[in-house]
Amino acid sequence: MILYLLRRLAVTAAILVVICAATFAIFYLMPADPAQGACGKACNPERLAQIRATLGLDRSPLTQFGDYLGGIFAGRTYGTGANAVQCPFPCLGFSFQTDQPVWQLLTGRLPVSISIAVGAAVLWLAVGVTAGVVSALRRGSLWDRAAMTAALGGVSLPIYFTALVLQYLLVVELGVLPYPRVVPFTEDPAGWAQSMVMPWITLAMLYAGVYARITRGEMLDSLGQNYVRTARAKGLPETTVIRRHALRPALMPIVTIFGMDLGALLGGALITESVFGLPGVGKLAADAIAGADQPVILGVTLFAAAFVVLANLVVDLVYAVLDPRVRAVG
Repeated sequence: MILYLLRRLAVTAAILVVICAATFAIFYLMPADPAQGACGKACNPERLAQIRATLGLDRSPLTQFGDYLGGIFAGRTYGTGANAVQCPFPCLGFSFQTDQPVWQLLTGRLPVSISIAVGAAVLWLAVGVTAGVVSALRRGSLWDRAAMTAALGGVSLPIYFTALVLQYLLVVELGVLPYPRVVPFTEDPAGWAQSMVMPWITLAMLYAGVYARITRGEMLDSLGQNYVRTARAKGLPETTVIRRHALRPALMPIVTIFGMDLGALLGGALITESVFGLPGVGKLAADAIAGADQPVILGVTLFAAAFVVLANLVVDLVYAVLDPRVRAVG
């Protein structure tokens, strides 16, 4: 198991370096000049040249990438002499709009994105998997048809539509929930939960439908396998047959997509955060794109990619626990 873990960690590190290189290349090849963006409107050639030298944009692309990669792992210094600015580890540069370290901006927004992603994930996993299992066990029943119709509707509705409808119904018409706002969990857990309910439901309606349909299909496949029929022939209780012999293999694909979905949402739920006005990583990315804040765009991209890659690493480790054959071929 330890050797398998080391191999997966090495592959994960290599993937992150490749993603960093590809993202930096896109950033470097963009037509917009980063120095011009940092210089602002009131800019002159001397100021522009000074900024290019400070940011290291007058060096070769390979040197710039080496400096950027070194900054992530060890920090870096922008400029020289009296104009030198230290960017501590892990350095992702400074925002052109606020002059704040990009890492500080990301970590400041991360609690909101984590609150949205984890809460929604728990909700859609519980609802989607439960609905899928029950539909498979009651195949062709009224529950099965109703659940799959609702799942199709949830998948089909755009996030922004669901969010606006929920705001109108729950806030304007019924008044049962406050408009979403940032409430620290440590200060007011109840207020935090109330402010997150609508974002959770919005995302859960989309993802729960997908999980319900996949779970139903995998459960139907498992229930038709020989080992399930053998377990029933041995006289095992039906709950044991379903839980131990049918549900466990059916959950393998769910583990895969859950890791990818949760990893992606931890990198920011852009539409949900923008519609509800919540200052998460996704909202930060939207604002950075609108303001052509290239260091922040690059930082958010790497941040989100790291979450997805790490989530896939966790999925691989869970696979190794659930199925020892994975370790043998990994």
